[in-house]
Amino acid sequence: ALDKTHGVPPSLVSKYVPNTKGVHQTWTCLEGSKEIAWSAVNDDYCDCPDGSDEPGTSACPNNKFYCRNEGHIGATIQSSRVNDGLCEQECCDGSDEPSSVCPNTCQEVGAEHRKKVAAERKLRKTGSKTRSSYIAYAHKEKKRLEALIVDLVKEIETREKEVERLRDIAERADSLSAAELERKKQSPLYQSLLIHHTALKSLQKEHKQHLEREKALGDVLNSLRAGYNPNYQDMAVLEAVRGWETLAGLPHINDVRKGDDGEADTTAEKPKTEEDVEQEGLWSAAKIEKELDQLLKTDPCLVGPASAQSLLFDISAYIPDALLPSYHGFRDSVLSALSIFGTGRGGTRDTSAESNRARHSLKLTHDEQRSFGPEGEWKKLDGLCLTKDTGEYTYEVCLFDEARQKPNSGGSGVSLGKFSSWNKAARPGELEYYTKQRYTQGAKCWNGPHRSVELVFTCGTENALLTVAELEKCEYQITGTTPALCRPLEDEQTKDEL
Repeated sequence: ALDKTHGVPPSLVSKYVPNTKGVHQTWTCLEGSKEIAWSAVNDDYCDCPDGSDEPGTSACPNNKFYCRNEGHIGATIQSSRVNDGLCEQECCDGSDEPSSVCPNTCQEVGAEHRKKVAAERKLRKTGSKTRSSYIAYAHKEKKRLEALIVDLVKEIETREKEVERLRDIAERADSLSAAELERKKQSPLYQSLLIHHTALKSLQKEHKQHLEREKALGDVLNSLRAGYNPNYQDMAVLEAVRGWETLAGLPHINDVRKGDDGEADTTAEKPKTEEDVEQEGLWSAAKIEKELDQLLKTDPCLVGPASAQSLLFDISAYIPDALLPSYHGFRDSVLSALSIFGTGRGGTRDTSAESNRARHSLKLTHDEQRSFGPEGEWKKLDGLCLTKDTGEYTYEVCLFDEARQKPNSGGSGVSLGKFSSWNKAARPGELEYYTKQRYTQGAKCWNGPHRSVELVFTCGTENALLTVAELEKCEYQITGTTPALCRPLEDEQTKDEL
């Protein structure tokens, strides 16, 4: 008969004790609903609803069997695998089968396991030292970034105040300039300049008309000279006469002659043309003849009282023509210097741009403080590029940036995706969360999806890529090691104590 505690885990052994009632021994099912004879425990027949009376057999479905594995580590298997004629790997002591069916290999398996655990602990100890240096670097970076944030915030505040100050100056300057311009428009000097301008435009118009008239008269005279016959009045002479009448705006000679006898209408008003409308406001030839001499005798620089605001104008008026270019160059350099110091019109715009640049720097600094691990251990690896040569291709992953595939035979590589997230199946702060990185939205496969990479890391003394596999079309899994995942051994001991 089987021992009553056969297949019972250490935590429940104390519950497999019989109840004595006189000469009878009974046992209560673990869920408390039934009391059975003590002899019914492990008798290969399921009596309890919860199956607790058969811990060492396969009589009750969905039960668990515990292998003690002395010399190694205990394990639990499904009770359906008990007494099935197969030696289960989890039960190195062979207790899942009848005695002598499976050899007890726990001493050898235990020794190999302890050797493996020792190697892993050594690896973790070495890796955790490197990880500690990563954390120290992260702390320094954090302090640097925090100080940078403070400086950028102050700079933004300073820039914004400067922008407001210069904007106020610009608005007041615009207001003063507009009022001064309006005042100058009412000044005698400005009115005099307007009159001179009108006179010049009128002269220009008259001069243009005289030039056109001279050319036309020349054409008429040439025509008359070429076609004139002194013996009699021919058609050439008639054509020249009519051309002159048209140019001079005279009525036809026959109409004039008829007018001696009757009334010929020579004063019909012509409709205004577009050119006539444009010329409105200009002086007539008669007004030019009357006003021009008096106008030319007036000095426009002496019209109206002197103004402090017109100092620049007065200076340039008295500078000889040969020295004007040098004066203008000096004036422009002074205005440029004023602009640099923020007092020119460009000062507001430049300072506003500086403020925007400061804001952009602040945003980048905040982005730098994204999740680099609970203690910042991944910050040191930001931008680190790891490669793996698989023969046909070399795979490169630049952490937190981009994964690429490069053909070794030459040619350009393709993007396998850019960093998008950590392991979404776990929560931030958990060790499992930082064991996987996702790189997505790589180059599109022909007739397939965009390339992507799942980067799976384990604790190791070096940052390295180990294997590359294409699990699905254009979906890659790359494994690697990094000290960033080597938690200190104290963490494990604390967890065991809890």
